[in-house]
Amino acid sequence: VFAAIQAAAASEATILIQGESGTGKELVAGAIHYNGARADAPMVAVNCSALSESLLESELFGHVKGAFTGAVRDRMGRFEEAAAGTILLDEIGEISPFIQVKLLRVLQEREIERVGESLGRKIDIRVIASTNKDLLQLVKQGRFREDLYYRLKVFPIRVPPLRERKEDIPLLTGFFIDQQNAKTGKRIRGLSPTAMRLFLDYYWPGNVRELENAVEHAFVLCQRGDIDTLDLPVELRQAEYRAGVGKTVTTIGGNSRKRAAIDREGLLLMLDQYGWNKAEVARQLGVSRTAVWKYMKKWAIPLSLEIV
Repeated sequence: VFAAIQAAAASEATILIQGESGTGKELVAGAIHYNGARADAPMVAVNCSALSESLLESELFGHVKGAFTGAVRDRMGRFEEAAAGTILLDEIGEISPFIQVKLLRVLQEREIERVGESLGRKIDIRVIASTNKDLLQLVKQGRFREDLYYRLKVFPIRVPPLRERKEDIPLLTGFFIDQQNAKTGKRIRGLSPTAMRLFLDYYWPGNVRELENAVEHAFVLCQRGDIDTLDLPVELRQAEYRAGVGKTVTTIGGNSRKRAAIDREGLLLMLDQYGWNKAEVARQLGVSRTAVWKYMKKWAIPLSLEIV
């Protein structure tokens, strides 16, 4: 994903971000915008599933006075608000056939018309769309225009669910803890080994959004030190431990007690996060330093950073 973000940010191509709800698609869109040539211009996000067809048309394209009941003055739409910048069309799979036609023209002509006006207005804008639906399947079902689909997916990015990238959990958790420390004035260090084990084993059906909420929940209860099991939401504490559906994971330790799920990439990530301090990595995983050393040897991971 990070390589795709870098490539997208360096281009002006229309981007289609696909992934389950809560995977951080809006964060990906923001990373593309703020690392690109349009970073100094506005980024405007529109939730396409939150508005009716008529309201969405006005929201996107604007309207002129008298265009409909209640239109008491001219109003600029989101496309014009995002001039020279980026517009994010979130949940693009929810738009009606009528809005699809109007959006297709925008992508083809880079021109919009306000509701109630026949004057075309040129726009200079970067378009990013996101969805949790399979747009190609919607095309096959006749619910989404094929020509619009291919206009949107000039450069597609798939954001995997959190259960498929558990090596990101320690970094994401650290980021959200830093965020909450700044927000609340607390000085929480991190997760206890037991809490980290729960985080690594949990299935995360709500993805990154659920992870962020779990950290925020823990900050309500935890006052200092490390976040422990009793500080976590009940669904994490009561969930049956599992690392994923239909896939085998290696567990450090190997005895009958449930251990933290980890793979080579996850171990490398934790070693990097804790400055290759194997004792600290072992503490975070709730295992012995010897267990960490054995898996480094098994996966041919050098014992020190200098020879990686």
